[in-house]
Amino acid sequence: MKKLRPDRALIALMSMLGFLAGSAQAAPEEDFWRWFQRNEAALFDFERDQERTFDRLAREMHEVHPSLTFEFGPKQGNRREFVISADGIREAFPKVESLFAAAPPLAKWKLVKFRPRREPFDLEYDGVAVAADAVCVLIQRDGAKAGLTVLIPGYAKAAHKTYMGIAFLLLDQAIGEHDVETRVGFIDVRAPSASGQAGYPLRELPAAFDSFLSK
Repeated sequence: MKKLRPDRALIALMSMLGFLAGSAQAAPEEDFWRWFQRNEAALFDFERDQERTFDRLAREMHEVHPSLTFEFGPKQGNRREFVISADGIREAFPKVESLFAAAPPLAKWKLVKFRPRREPFDLEYDGVAVAADAVCVLIQRDGAKAGLTVLIPGYAKAAHKTYMGIAFLLLDQAIGEHDVETRVGFIDVRAPSASGQAGYPLRELPAAFDSFLSK
């Protein structure tokens, strides 16, 4: 058996340790996708046992990072969209990227990192219902970013935290999770003003937002 010289032995040992460290670091992502593939049938048809399937999926994602969450799109033929989200938590963005990058080929799935832009829809949050068509957004300069004030009919200062949560959800719909966290400065929420500052309807916000930041 050929013996390695001490310097080569040290290099080989360091290389092996580096490989093992890298493998350990990647293990949560790899473990998740192995679990995903084992449970692909149940995930694809999650409506059959939605609560149990979602609970299991959430637990597995939290093994990668406690802030990670998910969304499913509707079935389109034999494919379905699976969104990996940081739930608006900037610190979890690298884990969204690494989990997405570690995904194996999945014929039945269209993988999407971060909540994408979608047609805004009505929602209810913490007992407050909001119609998307009734919401407008003011855009202001905030350094190199855009500051956004979300105008929600019925806004009450006493429920400011709830309305801020609604504002973030609506903005995620309109301009996408990644842009909300990386291209937006301040976010505020208030009732529509009687002064005539109507802002942009949510459906017009994506084009107005992109145009504002391009100037």
